[in-house]
Amino acid sequence: MGALVWVNGPFGGGKTQTAYELKRRLPGSVVCDPEHVGFGLHRMLPPALRGDFQDLPVWRQGVYDMLTLTLDGHPGTVIAPMTLVDAGYFAEIVGRLREDGHAVHHFALLAERATVLSRLRERGLGPTARRESFAVAKLDHCLGRLVAPEFAEHIRTDRLTVPQVADRIAASAGLTLLPDTDSALRHRVRRAWTGIRHIRFD
Repeated sequence: MGALVWVNGPFGGGKTQTAYELKRRLPGSVVCDPEHVGFGLHRMLPPALRGDFQDLPVWRQGVYDMLTLTLDGHPGTVIAPMTLVDAGYFAEIVGRLREDGHAVHHFALLAERATVLSRLRERGLGPTARRESFAVAKLDHCLGRLVAPEFAEHIRTDRLTVPQVADRIAASAGLTLLPDTDSALRHRVRRAWTGIRHIRFD
């Protein structure tokens, strides 16, 4: 049975980049993205019923079920990148998994507002612009909620690279990552490719 690493943070805070950096350097690990459950629900629902999918009990139950299935059946580390700032919803998913006896390491990636806005501007062109507007609208709410003690462990990322954030998470969770041997150019290319692969059109 593997452990779960939940990478939380505001929209644009570097969760996905960090999750895939961990996966790249942690043999046997998998990324299990709770957002996919939400997008599946949106595709099934008529437009008038589509809101914040986190408010749907079926999303919270579905994420809990999918993570339980993965943790029970996969021997390696499971990595879940997802913004989750409602304490009640957090308890429904992360709290229940811990009560079930699963090892859950939770990290909230925090940064100054200006830092997150700069990151959003970098990626906020083309088909992702509407999503980045949503991220900006939610930014202050996310930053305000995530500093609460229940969302610890907190990692300040303003002056850290993605590999350095991954190193911090691994050290705290007791995980051993492969050495980071990428050049600065390769890091930029890898980040761009990860960003392109996770553009959402729905």
